[in-house]
Amino acid sequence: MDRSYTVRDLFGIKNFYFLQGFIAIFIVLASVSYGAGFAQQASSPLSDVASIQGAVVDSAGHLVVDASVLLEQKDHPGVVETKTNANGVFVFSSLRAGTYRLSSKKAPLRSPTTEAFLLSEGDHKHIDLVLEASEAIGANPEAMQFTDQPNFTVAGVTDWTAAGGHGSDTRLRTSEDLAREALVLKPSGPVGSSSDSAGIASTENESESRLRAALSKDPGSFEANHQLGELYLREGRYSDAVPLLQTAAQIDPASYDNEYDLALACKGVRDFSQARDHVQKVLAHEDNAEAHRLLGELDEELGDPLAAVREDERAVSLDPSERNYFEWGSELLLHRAVQPAVEVFGKGATAHPRSARMLAALGAALFANGLYDEAAQRVCDASDLNPTDSAPYIFLGKIEMAAPSPVVCVEPKLARFLQQQPGNALANYYYAMSIWKGQKSPENASGLQQVETLLTKAVTIDPNFDDAYLQLGILYSAERDFEKAIGFYTKAITINPDLSAAHYRLGVAYERMGEPAKAKQEFQLHDEIEKRQAAAVERQRREIKQFMIVLKVEPTHPSTN
Repeated sequence: MDRSYTVRDLFGIKNFYFLQGFIAIFIVLASVSYGAGFAQQASSPLSDVASIQGAVVDSAGHLVVDASVLLEQKDHPGVVETKTNANGVFVFSSLRAGTYRLSSKKAPLRSPTTEAFLLSEGDHKHIDLVLEASEAIGANPEAMQFTDQPNFTVAGVTDWTAAGGHGSDTRLRTSEDLAREALVLKPSGPVGSSSDSAGIASTENESESRLRAALSKDPGSFEANHQLGELYLREGRYSDAVPLLQTAAQIDPASYDNEYDLALACKGVRDFSQARDHVQKVLAHEDNAEAHRLLGELDEELGDPLAAVREDERAVSLDPSERNYFEWGSELLLHRAVQPAVEVFGKGATAHPRSARMLAALGAALFANGLYDEAAQRVCDASDLNPTDSAPYIFLGKIEMAAPSPVVCVEPKLARFLQQQPGNALANYYYAMSIWKGQKSPENASGLQQVETLLTKAVTIDPNFDDAYLQLGILYSAERDFEKAIGFYTKAITINPDLSAAHYRLGVAYERMGEPAKAKQEFQLHDEIEKRQAAAVERQRREIKQFMIVLKVEPTHPSTN
């Protein structure tokens, strides 16, 4: 029997599906009493507290009512117990940050104890538990040891993605932003000079003339059709490549190299179904990683991410290359399977320690999991691998601005970014924000002067840098120079009328200047923009099919009760 529990720690899912049958459940939050060991937590500020919620099911996927759920905290005496309600749902609220484990029982069944997991401030985890026979949990413990196999299974998908997550909405949006940018990171490698590119283009022009002449001479030649089609494929001329490669396939259906090229060309013209058919023919001939990876890309385009992630996993099992690891982790991160993405990118970084993009993507996944310091450290490591690449520094700037407190490694890396690229507006902006965030005393005039200088330089380099104008306005507001602040807020709004924070700050500045009518207008604009943007974000999130993850756990011997 597979011993597992379902984890829905994917940005606070409110509607979720269990194992078989995908049963939808509406979560009803209930207050829970705590033992003396956790009593001091009650006085914590609500903004800092965290919660754990989930459901208990049996091995057939049926909800279990009145099951005991036990919560243990590392380095803390005692166990907190609650019961599942009439919906099979449990809730632990008002928790402090720490390391926890969960288990459940209802005689004669028990769940395995989960692996220890970190709960950050403001975190809201969703963990489901599966009850099994006690003797099954204790049997053959070595079978669940993690080796080179993934410690998770993608069990299904759901079409609902919530707006919850780790900490504030700002951190959630930063997390989603980092995830999107991580997916398009390019591998490091030498870039050819323009003269090299010109030479290649010249050679390919000569090749095209020669190959077209050969095709005119013998239009029934497999080689003539295939070679010209392959040339067009390399040049990205997909619509020109497809008919030539199709002709070659009719002449020699057994050429799987041509079949693979035809799949790529069909993908290029967005005929994903045809492309998939051609990849399947390749795989029928030979089980190879490259074809599985391409099939995964096509499955994602065709709206079947569950099949896509399984193809990516198969590609890694056949060829644990840097690209295959990255594609697998990216597919998981795209669909908010945060913990599995951390595992895959982590293994990929171990297997390919010189891959800067693997470390940066690992950082994005860790940030999504609420591990801000660890996320920043991985991206700092990525910046050291390729110090001239801007991408890791931009990741660090976003992490620093969204993390609840300054991150140790970030400021020196951003200083290096500025030193290397003094004419880069983002380098000036992010270094300014890092210095400002690290100010221990708001009265530190020299530090604030440096921040102002850097932000001013950022808008000088890029006169359309709306966020930098916004921060200049905030800086002058802090110094109670509201007239200057209003000028910068107005400039930011002129560039970007949908910059809601600028409208809000401008409203505050007008209030301080004794202009309530103008203030009211800006507050109304802020609220309208926020509502509109929130609806757009929600639509985007709902379009992403959410993976349902089953994490394998190392079983513990049940205690008698």
